[in-house]
Amino acid sequence: MVLASGVAVVHGLAVLFMLTGALLAVRWPRLVLLHAPVALAILAVNLAGADCPLTDLELALRGDAGYDGGFLGHYLFGPLGLDEHAPDTQLGVYATAFGLNALGYGLLLSRRRGRPRPAGATTPAS
Repeated sequence: MVLASGVAVVHGLAVLFMLTGALLAVRWPRLVLLHAPVALAILAVNLAGADCPLTDLELALRGDAGYDGGFLGHYLFGPLGLDEHAPDTQLGVYATAFGLNALGYGLLLSRRRGRPRPAGATTPAS
């Protein structure tokens, strides 16, 4: 049971990192090297409609003490009284994830464009 709880904590941290990693990368730009693949992997699993491997692992470790549905449904939406499969809930999930990541990556790009060129740097020919 302790191992299953550990997997649940790691899963929660992965979701939180997927949501906030781009914003954290505004402060620590190299974090993009970790965030981008994590966010893309989570997006791929969701868009494919596949079961999350971390949820599968947690449920396997819990055995008969497992729960029905997905991780977010069990730990977030269920306690809030929301149906994880309802279109409005799904729209909220995707809008939140997309919005936070678009904001973070947008800020990163704008900072990159606004940096002064190092002394002696040449401008590319147009």
